Amino acid sequence: MPADPNRPRPAAADLHHVIEVRGARENNLADVSLDLPKRRLTVFTGVSGSGKSSLVFGTIAAEAQRLINETYTAFVQSFMPSLGRPDVDALRNLSAAIIVDQERMGANSRSTVGTATDAYTMLRIVFSRLGTPHIGTSSAFSFNSAEGMCPRCEGIGQVSTIDVDQLVDRELSLAEGAVTVPNFAVGSWYWQVMTGSGFFPPDKKLKDYTEREWHDFLHKPATKVKAAALNTTYEGLVTKVQRLFLAKDRDALQPHIRAFVDRAVTFADCPACEGTRLSAAALSSTIDGVTIARCSAMQISDLAAFLRTVEGPSVAPLLANLRHLLDSLVEIGLGYLSLDRPAGTLSGGEAQRVKMVRHLGSSLSDVTYVFDEPTVGLHPHDIQRMNDLLLRLRDKGNTVLVVEHKPEVITIADHVVDLGPGAGTDGGRICYSGDVPGLRASGTLTGRHLGHRARLRETVRTPRGTLAIAGADRHNLRDVSVEIPLGVLTVVTGVAGSGKSSLIHGYVAGRDGVAVADQTPIRGSRRSNPATYTGLLGPIRTAFAKANGVKAALFSANSKGACPHCNGIGLVYTDLAMMAGVASVCEACEGRRFTPKVLTYKLRGKDISEVLAMSVAQARDFFPSGPARALLGRLAGVGLGYLRLGQPLNTLSGGERQRLKLAIHMTEKATTYVLDEPTTGLHMADVDQLLALLDRLVDDGNSVIVIEHHQAVMAHADWIVDLGPGAGHDGGQVVFTGTPAELVAKGETLTARHLREYVGQARPDEQVRPGG
Repeated sequence: MPADPNRPRPAAADLHHVIEVRGARENNLADVSLDLPKRRLTVFTGVSGSGKSSLVFGTIAAEAQRLINETYTAFVQSFMPSLGRPDVDALRNLSAAIIVDQERMGANSRSTVGTATDAYTMLRIVFSRLGTPHIGTSSAFSFNSAEGMCPRCEGIGQVSTIDVDQLVDRELSLAEGAVTVPNFAVGSWYWQVMTGSGFFPPDKKLKDYTEREWHDFLHKPATKVKAAALNTTYEGLVTKVQRLFLAKDRDALQPHIRAFVDRAVTFADCPACEGTRLSAAALSSTIDGVTIARCSAMQISDLAAFLRTVEGPSVAPLLANLRHLLDSLVEIGLGYLSLDRPAGTLSGGEAQRVKMVRHLGSSLSDVTYVFDEPTVGLHPHDIQRMNDLLLRLRDKGNTVLVVEHKPEVITIADHVVDLGPGAGTDGGRICYSGDVPGLRASGTLTGRHLGHRARLRETVRTPRGTLAIAGADRHNLRDVSVEIPLGVLTVVTGVAGSGKSSLIHGYVAGRDGVAVADQTPIRGSRRSNPATYTGLLGPIRTAFAKANGVKAALFSANSKGACPHCNGIGLVYTDLAMMAGVASVCEACEGRRFTPKVLTYKLRGKDISEVLAMSVAQARDFFPSGPARALLGRLAGVGLGYLRLGQPLNTLSGGERQRLKLAIHMTEKATTYVLDEPTTGLHMADVDQLLALLDRLVDDGNSVIVIEHHQAVMAHADWIVDLGPGAGHDGGQVVFTGTPAELVAKGETLTARHLREYVGQARPDEQVRPGG
């Protein structure tokens, strides 16, 4: 049919309606080319390790952010993170990208939900205008300013007490190693400064010190001394411990130092401010009899209700903005939080939703929003709200890209990109690109599993005893007493904020014989990788050393065998002064991390860098027996067969970190395993593998307790503990205990409704919207 000559031709500006990706090769992407519709919701699916994050985050979002950064002056760029150009032939029609990820919010002890969202800043201004008595500007209500902070705890809200007997053994002298603090061993520099200070004899037992010697040993302030023929500074042991360890955030400490601090230091609410962090003046000012500290401690849903009763012409626009922000937090399912909640204690899913709130009220459009599994930590009841928010962002004219596994989210997509067919080198290709009906008919792994449902267990295991919890009252728990059966698979469920983590991490995790595998970041340098973290590098180095008749230390990139040019990192970090620093592959070793001499030593035809470049599955074939084979088997068993042995740990997702920890714990003599949302990052097909792994753990004589929202895991459980009925102060109670079949048959909770719908036994009066 000929074109209508009278029809107006589209303007050139309207032709840029797709993001064009051409020849993407980042990580495992196999020269991927595709078009993504703009101003639409596109969901990226595929098994773990199929290349979803490499395409969405590592290619599209990374290049969009790099191009934005390039528009700034060199001076401004010097303060920005270094972003290398992704390995792709061409990316066209990109718009500014905003990444809303699950990275934990700053673990700085001064960062709270209130400060991270600016809600507390607005609240301070309201109090500075309307509070009585009037005490000054908004900074007078800030625990991060000298004007508003409690002078005793300096705005932290807690004071620490050090147990000296955890620092020293009084029966020994310094020469005999009396100091038990990390980094103070006999012969260390700190030890040399102490023994050479002249304030106490190094051969005298600590218990025989005079009062003066004891004071100088523990509490002497920084003093110039000459030790080991050098001019240096001496300070008492307690003074030094406070400066070295207690002045830093606990989460920033190395694991062995953190363990020492936990053992030696007791933290308690500051007696001066009662944990509120604020000065007496700030606590004296009220609005309708309520202090700013009490406002911060309120559940956000309650604070929103309180502020609706507050009026003041001088802050009317600000109050309206604050109410809208708090209402958005409630709407997104975070109404159970409080503004004084430390930001570092939020889960990855909670942190992502807090970040999302910032963008809901934005007037920007034609922006690309990139989400990483936004349903993490959400009960099926809450997923519909998340879906509504994603659609709202799209309807404002934005391009929304979502990496997701949940069918409830996939089914609302305008466009789906399915990567695979497998993981690692078996993935990185486009298996399907199109609409949802086309995906269902495509025959891909995702298409086949879209309607897949796990069935209820036909027979449940018989418990071998119980683990009793009595009078639990941590956070929002309301005097909870419950018995968790042992020797079976128990699933703890309930909406976000109902008290699941408080119950299990607070009252089960610390017991003897309990191993916890969670998703918290693994502390380590950029040198750390699965081989070093799991201890796998040990037997690999030993095998190389034995085969070549040389020392094992040569095969460590952190030791003698390291390339001297990049110090065994494989990358060279260059500071470009006024411009952003750049990380480039080391020219000397070409990224292999070892010296040429080390790379001449082979094990069955492979050098050490080639072995570290192998995936777990490949390495398992390469090591047919021995300790390396056993550990590699466990890594493959938890679904990490695609991970490369030398892959930096900071590239792992939360779900991958958790499965890595689980593989390590499986070597221990634990009898009870606690897992926190192990389905995070798992494709629907991989969930079946996870269930088989959990069954294997239980059948080997262990007890498994899983905090989980995925209905497939609930259906597969022997026992369910359901918390609720709501979140925050509307939760904190056990609303059901029993088998999944009993929950489906007679449960009246939100979980019961959604599990009934999942297994196809929904009642006529319980029509649940998809995901809601």
